[in-house]
Amino acid sequence: MGIRYYAYAFDSDQTEKALADPLTVIGSDPLADALGLEPGFTHGVTDFRQSLPERDFLYLDKAWQHLQRLTARRSSGAGARAAYRMFEGQVTNTDGGFTWRPWVRALPPHEVEPIARDLETISDADIEAGLGGFCSSSQSLESELAYATQFLHRARDFADAVASEGRGFAYMIG
Repeated sequence: MGIRYYAYAFDSDQTEKALADPLTVIGSDPLADALGLEPGFTHGVTDFRQSLPERDFLYLDKAWQHLQRLTARRSSGAGARAAYRMFEGQVTNTDGGFTWRPWVRALPPHEVEPIARDLETISDADIEAGLGGFCSSSQSLESELAYATQFLHRARDFADAVASEGRGFAYMIG
């Protein structure tokens, strides 16, 4: 299945609770939320539309790795982009790498605004420059760029909506 990214928006009055334990605002079955299935599903039929409104939930599939790479520190003297806070983190491998514990973080409302503004400044050319050395063939690069761009636009829309409503969000990489 692989490691995926899920973010859940929360209202400002839930900030303390979310910061103390981000899992209190993260759904019990994020993949089911992403795929439009009932939590705990074992089999079912879906139209692959997420079950939560886009203003409340962001699913980045495995593209979070591209967005993390794109926003991370570029050189030893430079800092990461503001948007990196949205994608930062790695799972903790356990059982010799056979299982993992997810990375979870909550971002309070005051941290979302700079993230949203920074995401707005990332161009398609920035994506290509940031991911150019990531792929071995031009066809693979083209496919990965389209994939990353699609999910960057989703992340941008989500962060913008959350920031404009004065909300925060918690995310899980796992």
